[in-house]
Amino acid sequence: MSRNIVMVVSYDGTTYSGFQSQPSGNTIQDILEAAIKTLTGEELRIIGSGRTDAGVHARGQVFNFHTESRIPQERWALAINTRLPDDVVVLEAWEAPEPFHARHSAKRKTYRYSIDRRKFPDVFSRHYAFHHPTPLNVDAMREAMSHLVGEHDFTSFTSIQSTQPHHVRTIFETRIEEEGNMLHLFVTGSGFLYNMVRIIAGTMMWVGEGKLSPNDIPAMLEAKDRTSTGPTAMAHGLMLWEVDYPPEESRLHISAQDSVN
Repeated sequence: MSRNIVMVVSYDGTTYSGFQSQPSGNTIQDILEAAIKTLTGEELRIIGSGRTDAGVHARGQVFNFHTESRIPQERWALAINTRLPDDVVVLEAWEAPEPFHARHSAKRKTYRYSIDRRKFPDVFSRHYAFHHPTPLNVDAMREAMSHLVGEHDFTSFTSIQSTQPHHVRTIFETRIEEEGNMLHLFVTGSGFLYNMVRIIAGTMMWVGEGKLSPNDIPAMLEAKDRTSTGPTAMAHGLMLWEVDYPPEESRLHISAQDSVN
């Protein structure tokens, strides 16, 4: 009898070509599927909650797969981790109801973009935060981000290479947290388009620099034109923070922080 196993995985995406398998290889999905094969002998495809691009990290990526293995759910994480490289770690695993689908069942996703405001970059966080040594107006950035909340057409905030049939998405919440010299931009939404959070981050940095006004954001959304917004921020500052699911499809609110506490 097939079982539906769900896992929460964190990874440092610095050396990988993104989450989803591709012909060139070297993806997080490839690494995870290879580990499962060595453990169970099965060649299977995992389903991720979403893609992350090359160089992007994850604190709480979620994936599921169907297996014939009888390994108890409490042993999956330890068994998989002994077969993974040090920069990929499964935090938790459990058996979910049959209908659970890591991508389709997800209701909310949160991404974090981190900015290092030190005069000189911190050698220890250089892979996880974009270095921006010039001053940023954080209050203006907060005001600008608030204009993104709600249901909008985010064509202006996605790559021209996007293949999605439409660009309407809902942003539930935005916030900025200051942690010493670090600035963390959080965006929570129903789903995200290709490069969407990185374009939001790049645009917010232009607001912080005074190149744009917070009141420019509604016009950008209305324009539905990628050239109306700011640059695409570098990938290494971005992290998939957490994914939320309805309780009837998963046994709990899935958060990496819950997993490690």
